[in-house]
Amino acid sequence: MYRVIRMRKVGRVTAALTATAVLLAGCGRTESSVGGSAAAPSTIGSAPATGTLTIWAQADEAAGLPAFAEEFMKANPGLTITVNPLPWDAAHSKYQTAIAGGSTPDIAQMGTTWMSDFQDAFAPVPTSIDTSAFFEGSAKTNEVGGTMLGVPWYVDTRVFYYRKDLAEKAGWKEFPKTWDEFKKFGKDLQTKAGAKWGIGLPATGTDSFQSMLMFPWSAGAKLTNDDNSKWTLDSQQWIDALTYYQSFFKDGISNPNPDTGAGAAEAAFVDGSTPVLVAGPSGIGSISKAGGGADYQSKFAVGRVPSNSSSTSFVGGSNLVVFKNSKNADAAWKFIQWMSTPEVQVRWQKAVGDLPAVKSAWQDKAFADDEFLKVFGAQLEDTAAPPTVTTWTQVSAAADKVLERIVRSDADPATSLKSLQSQADSIGTGS
Repeated sequence: MYRVIRMRKVGRVTAALTATAVLLAGCGRTESSVGGSAAAPSTIGSAPATGTLTIWAQADEAAGLPAFAEEFMKANPGLTITVNPLPWDAAHSKYQTAIAGGSTPDIAQMGTTWMSDFQDAFAPVPTSIDTSAFFEGSAKTNEVGGTMLGVPWYVDTRVFYYRKDLAEKAGWKEFPKTWDEFKKFGKDLQTKAGAKWGIGLPATGTDSFQSMLMFPWSAGAKLTNDDNSKWTLDSQQWIDALTYYQSFFKDGISNPNPDTGAGAAEAAFVDGSTPVLVAGPSGIGSISKAGGGADYQSKFAVGRVPSNSSSTSFVGGSNLVVFKNSKNADAAWKFIQWMSTPEVQVRWQKAVGDLPAVKSAWQDKAFADDEFLKVFGAQLEDTAAPPTVTTWTQVSAAADKVLERIVRSDADPATSLKSLQSQADSIGTGS
């Protein structure tokens, strides 16, 4: 069963809105090389952590972190940790401002697609931390220019949620495993189970392109070449994937104009008008809530991304980084190392609901016996992430508009992708 987020109060740990950052112009990357700092330790000392640490974190993680910081301080009596919460929608600008003003914390929660934005401000990961312990796709989001600048904290991958009762009515006892099966599944939900739309797919809006990358990746397409020096958005694999994706809208299986308002997808899922949607682990809770509570979990299930040449999904989540101007980097990395132990990762999932980034944590019985989580665990073995280049946001925004034309205006995928490739070439990769 899905674990709800628990809010905790703590003693020594303080939680306060971050309002100290000074707004300065010229924020962002510095002139220094990627990562690297004399203050960054190559290894982590064995003595207890001492001194003070300040951690900036966002949303649910900021609410759950103080209890764990309190536990770590009890094991390291000479250490004081302060956790400052940031709202997600303001966090990027807060970090940008803090870097420009030299007022960064010791540790920060970093969105996986933000790593390249602030790469020059991060200290490299000490060799004492075994980065092979993390899921490969998640670990790669921390690698910028061949240097590991953070470690995965938790992961978020996308799977398909579907109504079991309607699937059975349509003649499907299991979730489809291939692209051909997936499309037939959607059509059967319409013709045999009464669904208005068989499959809910991202169609338009911010990050719609990023949200459908599971299809190109599963067709063998890549966003860039191996050294991230050139975009590769017009390959035959891309054309095949976008042609397949467009067919759902051309054939009336997916809605080209879905309601993207808060809770709309969950409501359509519950009333059966769109009984399949793609989402991360938070979908377990949001769908259950829309269906009236935890008992509704018996009505739905999750399935892995249908396979073409692979079954590759998007991996996101958050990373933990240490800023290179931290005056207590050794203690910072000790805390991160402790948060990365399998036992703590399991307890973090139970407390906050985040999926563990450490592979061995998934051997815990709590995951193996959970019908939802074990599918997420299997999907995490085959994931990918956008490249850690500074121009990804620009290219992704351009791609959102191209996708909208393909979905809504029946634009030719090959011609559209050639245009996108041209735009991406003009933007570059920043490398």
